[in-house]
Order: sequence, then C-alpha cells, then structure tokens
Amino acid sequence: MGGKVLERFPAGAPRGSWPAEEYAAARRAEGERVRVVMDLKSDAFLVVAEPRDEDGRTP
Repeated sequence: MGGKVLERFPAGAPRGSWPAEEYAAARRAEGERVRVVMDLKSDAFLVVAEPRDEDGRTP
C-alpha cells in the first residue's frame, strides 16, 4: 500500500455519515495528498498520506 496511516475510522458509521472522507477532505484542504482505503481485515477505513520523494513531491 505505501504511505503513512494518519487516522482510522470504524466502518460502522451511521448511515449518511462519512467521517473518513470528511477527515481526508480537511487534510486535502491543508495541502496534504491523502486517500481513503478500506482495511477489510480490521473492518475500518484508513486515511493514508501519500509517500513523498526527497523534493517533497508525490512519486
């Protein structure tokens, strides 16, 4: 997968609630490159920061 897990959210959020997506959107608004992935083993959504190279860019 690569990257650093910034936060994890249980998959059982109330209907219509997307806490992982909301957290990721806030990080993107701050300029971070993040994505939300599902960890089936732990039944959780993970917000993952994309790895960066030496210049601070995403490969």
